[in-house]
Amino acid sequence: MQQVFFQETEFLNSVIDYNHKIEAENLCLDIAYGTDKNFLFGCGISIASILKYNEGNQLCFHIFTDYFGDDDRKYFDALARQYKTRIKIYLINGDRLRSLPCTKNWTHAIYFRFVIADYFFNKAPKVLYLDADILFNREPELLYDIDVKGYEYAAARDHYGKYLINPNYINAGVLLFNMAEIKKTGLFEKARHLIKTKKLLFADQDAVYRSTTAKKMLPQKYNDQKFLHKSTIIRHFSKRLFYLPYPHTANIKQWNVSAIHRIFKYEAFDDILFEYIYLKKKFEQDTKR
Repeated sequence: MQQVFFQETEFLNSVIDYNHKIEAENLCLDIAYGTDKNFLFGCGISIASILKYNEGNQLCFHIFTDYFGDDDRKYFDALARQYKTRIKIYLINGDRLRSLPCTKNWTHAIYFRFVIADYFFNKAPKVLYLDADILFNREPELLYDIDVKGYEYAAARDHYGKYLINPNYINAGVLLFNMAEIKKTGLFEKARHLIKTKKLLFADQDAVYRSTTAKKMLPQKYNDQKFLHKSTIIRHFSKRLFYLPYPHTANIKQWNVSAIHRIFKYEAFDDILFEYIYLKKKFEQDTKR
């Protein structure tokens, strides 16, 4: 049985609710992000990509972060208002997270998904967790409506991990949680124990993978970390290996608009990216006044 490690009274400082829905909520798709200050604006772009394919009234976004500045308040309020949706910001105390193993490449923010799992412990039957560096290319229901009965979560394979670690090694940037099954198996309690007692290459991702009792493997189109096809539902802009002009890795995120055009030759996300550029410049100008 899962035990709640992050009690609300301990980690939750405040909640900001930007609710601009025009109708009362009935059944809502709960979509959660965990991010630090460096990824907040990118998180907004990710949300916009979802809202492009779904009416905002059917969705509720939950963003867990330990920083939320004045520009962020303006941006997310404007985003929720524009799409008539609901975006809730959970400002958390990250002290307990900082006690878990971190490196210069893996900050305490990677453990936000643990906080999310504990927060929704008895609040929702199903939660879609997303990293901030993803963009939707098709309707979110194609993922959210997947039946996860009998599984702790559904996930796609990690593009490099499936070759280097295990054919069924997952990428934890897109996880469809079955909260009842997680509660029954104690998935995140086991993952926290592993993190504290074992040296893991990919920290939280390794811990979740190795603690799993039953997972539903999804086709790569649900979390494609390398390609964008017509069938791709989620394009995940995680770190990639490039071979030219010499073998190297690069972390090209969706908000690096010029790099997206120059390297990936993508135009499919231009409407969302240009909206991001406009809003970013607008808030920067407002700040200077």
